[in-house]
Amino acid sequence: MTATTASTVVTASGLRTARRVRPAQIVLYGALVLGLVATLAPFAWMFLGSIKPTGEIVANPSVWLPRSPTLGNFEQLLSKQNFALYFVNSTLVAVSCVVGNLLFSSMAGYAFAKLEFAGKRLLFGLVLTMLIIPGVTTFVPLFVLVSNLGLSNSYLGLILPFVVTPLGVFLMRQFINDIPDSLVEAARLDGAGDARIFLRIVVPLCRPPLATLAILTFLAQWNNFLWPLVIAQTEDHYTLPVALALFSVGANGTNYGLLLAGAVTVVTPIVLLFLVLQKQFIQGIANTGLK
Repeated sequence: MTATTASTVVTASGLRTARRVRPAQIVLYGALVLGLVATLAPFAWMFLGSIKPTGEIVANPSVWLPRSPTLGNFEQLLSKQNFALYFVNSTLVAVSCVVGNLLFSSMAGYAFAKLEFAGKRLLFGLVLTMLIIPGVTTFVPLFVLVSNLGLSNSYLGLILPFVVTPLGVFLMRQFINDIPDSLVEAARLDGAGDARIFLRIVVPLCRPPLATLAILTFLAQWNNFLWPLVIAQTEDHYTLPVALALFSVGANGTNYGLLLAGAVTVVTPIVLLFLVLQKQFIQGIANTGLK
């Protein structure tokens, strides 16, 4: 067989292989496009609805593109009394819970991963147990505890129950457990204590899981509705979800334009946070076994 003939056979074989693969690729890409459209469609509807007059939002049949775009819904939302305060309240609660989780969950994760102490397995088993217990089952006992401590209708009552979570401890423990023990032992031989090892060695290596934990915690607390609704008994402690739920309902029914404008306002910080930390978020999920 000559070189030209062999090259022709190889080329033809490659073309046949490409033809066999192409239908599967089309199906795969088609499924991915459908999934993307299904995921983004509610967000597109939310944004387009926020700039529609109320009549167009409730029109039947409904229309996607606004015929008379308006920013009146956002103007009405921002003109609501104390809206800036509600935004600050949500930011304060979410950021405080993020900081608390990054600090305490990473410390607990380091202890479970690299330290030996009595009851270690039992305590970590309790952490895993808390992961599978629905939060609604502990809601009433937690409310009674916070109320007995005199923290109802306060920022501490909104923040303290969530400054550390079982998911955060588990996430950090899984990642820190993969850090070579030789690094920790070498630091101990050099005279470093656990605090210095944690701050100088462990924390710099934990950027991906810390970013993942920050996003998950911020998302959970920024969107938290039921707990602030129960704890915040006066308007000066309302968070955005609670305020929007109250102010979007008028005497004549739900104000959908105001509700959609508020939803855009609530979602925007989360999207921006994810876009900034998406690389670390993906690495954190991949490196902690949550695949």
